[in-house]
Amino acid sequence: MSLVDAAGTSTLPKLLQRNAGEDPRGPGMREKTRGVWQTYSWSAYRDNVRDFALGLAALGFGRGDKLSVVGDNRPQLYFAQLAAQVLGGVSVPVYQDSIASELVYVLNHAETSVIVAEDQEQVDKALSLKEKLPRLLWIIYDDPRGLSFYDDAILRSFENILEEGRAFAKAHPQFFDSELAKGTADDTAMIAYTSGTTGNPKGVMLSHRNMIATAESFVEVNDVRRGDNWLSYLPMAWVGDAAFTLGMALMERLVANCPENPETVQRDLRELGPDTMLAPPRIWENMLTQMQVKAGDATPLKRHVFEFFRGLAERCELKRSDGKRLSLTDRLGLAVGEVVVYGPVRDQLGLRKARWCYTGGAPLGPDTYRFFRSFGINLKQVYGATEASAMISCQSDAEANPNTVGRPIPRIEVKIDDRGEVMLKGPNVFCGYFKQDEITRETVTPDGWLKTGDAGFFDKQGHLVIIDRAKDVGKLDDGSAFAPQFIENKLKFSPFIREAVAFGDQRPFVVAMIAIDMQTVGTWAEKRGLAYTSYMDLSRKPEVAGLMGEEIAKANASLPDVQQVKRYLLLNKELDADDAEMTRTRKVRRRFVAEKYANVIDAFYGAEDQVDVTMEITFEDGRRSTLNSTIAIHDVLPAQSAHGPSQGSARGSAPRPARQAA
Repeated sequence: MSLVDAAGTSTLPKLLQRNAGEDPRGPGMREKTRGVWQTYSWSAYRDNVRDFALGLAALGFGRGDKLSVVGDNRPQLYFAQLAAQVLGGVSVPVYQDSIASELVYVLNHAETSVIVAEDQEQVDKALSLKEKLPRLLWIIYDDPRGLSFYDDAILRSFENILEEGRAFAKAHPQFFDSELAKGTADDTAMIAYTSGTTGNPKGVMLSHRNMIATAESFVEVNDVRRGDNWLSYLPMAWVGDAAFTLGMALMERLVANCPENPETVQRDLRELGPDTMLAPPRIWENMLTQMQVKAGDATPLKRHVFEFFRGLAERCELKRSDGKRLSLTDRLGLAVGEVVVYGPVRDQLGLRKARWCYTGGAPLGPDTYRFFRSFGINLKQVYGATEASAMISCQSDAEANPNTVGRPIPRIEVKIDDRGEVMLKGPNVFCGYFKQDEITRETVTPDGWLKTGDAGFFDKQGHLVIIDRAKDVGKLDDGSAFAPQFIENKLKFSPFIREAVAFGDQRPFVVAMIAIDMQTVGTWAEKRGLAYTSYMDLSRKPEVAGLMGEEIAKANASLPDVQQVKRYLLLNKELDADDAEMTRTRKVRRRFVAEKYANVIDAFYGAEDQVDVTMEITFEDGRRSTLNSTIAIHDVLPAQSAHGPSQGSARGSAPRPARQAA
């Protein structure tokens, strides 16, 4: 029988109660504080949740009320979410880097009455919005540093709530058990707000049934073991973090480990050596960039050794993926490479002990995917959606493939409709959008099929292949298919390219806007004696334009002729979620970007060599500023001749140098 069908394990807090009863001294969660890992046993984990729940009850929090957490991954923020659920309330995690206008929208739309904030920074943000949040009653903070002189009546400390909870327990000894027992599998556990690629984020209501059923299905087809270490570093507002740190960890008794802070994640990852890991493509791309930069900075001998064994590993990985046997020479080479390159690289990344790793949230380029697999990292792809409780399909160890997202997880049905859209039905499908019934009806058919909005198909092996967002898949004007994400992932394999946005739908050829990687391009420039003062200054260097031309030409070599990038432009700022160009999960808001840079797109196809660009920049407090500049447009030369800055186009006209507008 499924855990969700048993009365004693039908909700996330009940799973915690079970773990505390069956394994009271076992590690349930860890937190790195001041350089030391602090462990909460399952019983201590439960006690914190119980006391905080009772403290909330003393404040008047009850069934149907909403509690938001904001901050980095901290045990207290997870405790607070489960405590709200004990009382029949709903947790609403929000992105800690959200600007003021985003927070106001989500907190008001969710009807949040209690905010649990990590530290002074988040408290200040919440207090600055207090007048715009009429339903907000309490702000509870975890880290008291810097808050000793704050005297706002709305403020309470986490420790103070725990103390009130313990006092409440003495006066109401049966209250906690009674409230815990009232919870059912179909109660709403959390509202996870979508990234909002096409407008304001929508509140996805996920029940305990959704989250537990998803965890059960995932565990059924993956090697998940009790006591596995899991690094909880992903944004708490992302449904992927909730699926693992709460759903999976509570069901299968994983140990969730919270890093000291975002800046120490890589160091803490190496120190912890997790058994499993999930990361979005941006993390894997950053890791690859680090390896490429380190290899480039090494001595000639070390660089040669690295490149030799990297090439060998990638050739062998391609052979394995094609079902070919490795020769004796290949196997001996891999054995030597394991000692001198592959093992040390996995150790540097903190993944020497990892039995499996997943990438999800967006497509990962096949070149990046193969790089990690060839180095002995069991990287696989998972596909999901917030509305599907984070999980739809995943790859098994024996069927890892950069071109698919594996088979549907157990107990769900997936089909492709006549328009090529992926649809699914199962216990992981959400309960609906909060206060948006009409949009819910547009997304879920009357017979329960969820429309994912993704275009895909099943291959001959029964694996699901995702092409792109259905609304983003188009055609060039000659009828050739155009899938921008596929092209962008090819471009982002370069360590010098941080983001790329491709255009081509209903156009004669493909063009791209490029955001350079400030760190790697800056290092490249410094080695060549190129002085620069800012991101804008660096991106305007003709030498950098030439470097980008070379990198794009390399990517073009692996693309069909019709999908190759013909023209490009280097943005003078990074694409930023604060400017609504990207979501908080680093997905491009294509429609917004296309509208914002409409004159740039017209210039690409209008035989222009430069374009005037006016960009609006949003600061964290909501203030806005404009940036005016003229940016050069370059033509991509063939790979064999792309050895310097573009000196002209196919039409023979030389691009004029970019100039700063007045």
